[in-house]
Amino acid sequence: MSAEPAALPGLRAARTLYAALYGEFAPHPRPDARDEPRQDAYSLFYARSAAMGWLTPAVGGARGGLWGMNDAAAGPGLGPPSLAAFFQVTLTEPAEGTLLPVQPFLACAGDAVARLGTLRLDAVKVLLPEHDADADARFASPSSMLTSRALQDALNWFGDCDPRRPAPARITLDGLADPSIRTAAPAIARWVREINQEVFDCESWSEDDHLALPPATTFEAGPDGDHHRVTFRGTLAEWSLDALGWVAAFLADVSARHGVRTPLILTADRSHRLT
Repeated sequence: MSAEPAALPGLRAARTLYAALYGEFAPHPRPDARDEPRQDAYSLFYARSAAMGWLTPAVGGARGGLWGMNDAAAGPGLGPPSLAAFFQVTLTEPAEGTLLPVQPFLACAGDAVARLGTLRLDAVKVLLPEHDADADARFASPSSMLTSRALQDALNWFGDCDPRRPAPARITLDGLADPSIRTAAPAIARWVREINQEVFDCESWSEDDHLALPPATTFEAGPDGDHHRVTFRGTLAEWSLDALGWVAAFLADVSARHGVRTPLILTADRSHRLT
């Protein structure tokens, strides 16, 4: 189980988007315990991506969509404790410097897992690819608009979340060997607070109190490797892959605006059970 860069025929080298879902997973019961599901996480994610128009065809010129399929699995025995599923794609669109499609990616992952069983999601880890070096030239000021029009338009989706379901959350960004995320952290926290959005209410940030899950990709250093982490604490409108996908894309965009050019590992949880 590893995330490796890949490319699709006829396209530029694509960046890798990877997610690992942690929690208690219970497969759907079957009348005959010997029956195996007809589909697996890979085929379900592939089918859902295709149905939603997010999948880039592997043949026929490989145009359209957001990603090409790479790998996926769900169920017990995947590796680190509490790892319930992982999904890996190679991005084909949008172009570098624009919004990462983390929200549809995690939504698709959640749909695929729900076909196989019930997941009580405790934590998520997402590999956020880098922005290109010219991205900051196209950024607007926080007083003029949200980081991306797509992020701004999505706010209406979260406007009527169940008020009984706000979720205290801890979100960690790990720049691995690159320390720029620590330099950018005060500006990131300030930006998150100033933007008119109610998906993630950031209450504090620190350079400790991190959520450190076992390495799930080859992009991550081992336990003794370099890690430059910052953690943001606050409240999510709801604890869901949908909201986490929005926040992940938001933080990736804001981080790039403030000088972070390398990939980030985002981890999020609403408890301390996995630390």
